[in-house]
This record gives sequence, C-alpha cells and structure tokens, in this order.
Amino acid sequence: MLQTDPVRGDGNGWARCGLGHRHWGRFGAAGLLLVRTVADDREVLLQHRAAWTSDGDTWGVPGGARDSHETQVQAALREAAEEAGIVAADVEVAGLWHDDHDGWEYVTVVASALAEIILEPNAESADLRWVELDEVENLHLHSGFAKTWPRVRETYLTR
Repeated sequence: MLQTDPVRGDGNGWARCGLGHRHWGRFGAAGLLLVRTVADDREVLLQHRAAWTSDGDTWGVPGGARDSHETQVQAALREAAEEAGIVAADVEVAGLWHDDHDGWEYVTVVASALAEIILEPNAESADLRWVELDEVENLHLHSGFAKTWPRVRETYLTR
C-alpha cells in the first residue's frame, strides 16, 4: 500500500457552519491563548492581526485553519509557531475551550509559558503583545475572541 504524507495546508479555505456563517478553516480552526505570570500578575499573549487578514486590525490569539490530519492542539501550536515564533516545548497545555458552530468549531487552546518566550511575528501579525487580564477588553477584539474571552477567563484564569 502506497502511503503519502498529508497535504500541508489542506485546511485553508472557507467553510459554512450549520448556522449559515462563513468561517476560515475547512476542518475548523484553533488558536493558542498563552498565559504567563510576571510579578504576581498574569498576562496573555495577544496578536494584533494584520489589516489584510480575515477580521484584520483586531486583537485575538495566534491561530488559524486546522489541517485534516491535525488535532486542535497541533493546529494551535503550529499556527502559534508560524505567526509568533512560539516553540511548542516552551508551553504546557492547560485546557481546551470549544466554540461549536453546528458542524464547524474553533478551539482555544489555553497554555502556560514554561520559559521566556521570544516573539517572532510573521506577516499576519501587525503586533504581538503581552496584555494584563484586566486590559484585554480595552482592545478592539476579534469578534469570536470577544465572545469567548469572558468564559475562557472565568474557566481557566480566575484564581
């Protein structure tokens, strides 16, 4: 039997969920919400999406389309590496937040930074910034992230 490698990037493309909304990611999408503690304050890494991207000029987490052969965690870590230079070995996954859109799903992978993270933005990132938890809602957030942020924060980031 001939075995072939999965096609990298086969998740890129638009999909419609059962609710009739159009989403980027043929097999769903995932992003990494990375958390660190600095002087007893917790911060999350946010990405200011480049203006030319889908939902550009908004703040959210590094993330994107999931390829057919990837788990949600693999997709989130790959996207975070591509968009922010994050090394998978430098993070520890704490949980997954599933945002189901009736047949299409965005998964926020919540993780803790285990080491100093050296940020290396790519062209999809206008900026990458560590943001204190209480400051997140002051930014112009990506609509999907704005919707899930209060629940993700309550579930994973309250002491």
